[in-house]
Formats: sequence, structure tokens, C-alpha cells
Amino acid sequence: MALHDELASAQRSLDELLRYVKRLEQQLGSGGIEMRRVRMDADRLRESLALLRDADPALAKAKRPDLVSIPDTPYDNTLWTDSDDEGLGARDRHAP
Repeated sequence: MALHDELASAQRSLDELLRYVKRLEQQLGSGGIEMRRVRMDADRLRESLALLRDADPALAKAKRPDLVSIPDTPYDNTLWTDSDDEGLGARDRHAP
């Protein structure tokens, strides 16, 4: 299995674990030190898995789009012929 598939499988398992922890918390209450420890451990696992996903270069590259460079040269003025000025209308007409 590829690393991406392994991470996705671990994420699904962790999501299921978090659902069970939430159910246990509803039944047992969240006041006990044992329940708080279980919740904190599950949250720590979620954070650790997110760090692993972010550390994978293939996944990190897939998340970030490629940058597009915009030149500093002025635009061609012919692009703006027959265009309306926003809120003012066409150049040869007066605004209301």
C-alpha cells in the first residue's frame, strides 16, 4: 500500500476512534481523569497524524497550487475598449 493510502486508512480509523470516544464521554461524563486522558490522547493522535500528512512531500505538493507569475509590464489598452467602468457605465454615456 502506498503511503497516501496508509495515511488515509489511519485517518479513517482515527475518525472512528474519535466517534467512540465521544460516545463514551456522553455515557460516562467528561469529568473523570481517565476520560479526560483518553480524550487528550485521541486529540494528540489526530494532531500527530496531521503532522505526518504535512511532512509527506507528495501530499504537501498536491495541496499547494503552483504560483503564477504576473508581469510588471502594463496591460494592453486595447483590452479595455468597449468595456464599462464599474458603476459609471460606458465611456460615451453619462451616469444617472
